[in-house]
Amino acid sequence: MSSEFNLITETKDNCVVVNTIGYINNIGGQKIVDEFYKFYGNGVNNVILDLARSNVVNSIGISFLIEIIEKLNQTNGKLIFLNLTPSIEKTFTIMGLFQFAKKSEDLETALKLL
Repeated sequence: MSSEFNLITETKDNCVVVNTIGYINNIGGQKIVDEFYKFYGNGVNNVILDLARSNVVNSIGISFLIEIIEKLNQTNGKLIFLNLTPSIEKTFTIMGLFQFAKKSEDLETALKLL
């Protein structure tokens, strides 16, 4: 498995949409958090994380996602996950992430949830 990880980011109103490419581990998780902090507090209070091109999220990667959830909860922001593989969705369910974040099938629907 390649350790290469990349992000493609765009903003929509008060939301940042982050498309991940690659394995979300300590490297990928840190890049997601760093990208989040570039926008957080600058009029952006919501995050949509599109995992269409990420097939694996390990426990360290999840810890970075929890950091984002905790920060957004402080400001009534929302995190919405898109395009989860069945394995990632099951892992997030077991970890209880959907108690604090939402999931959606597509970007249009996710934007309506904000």
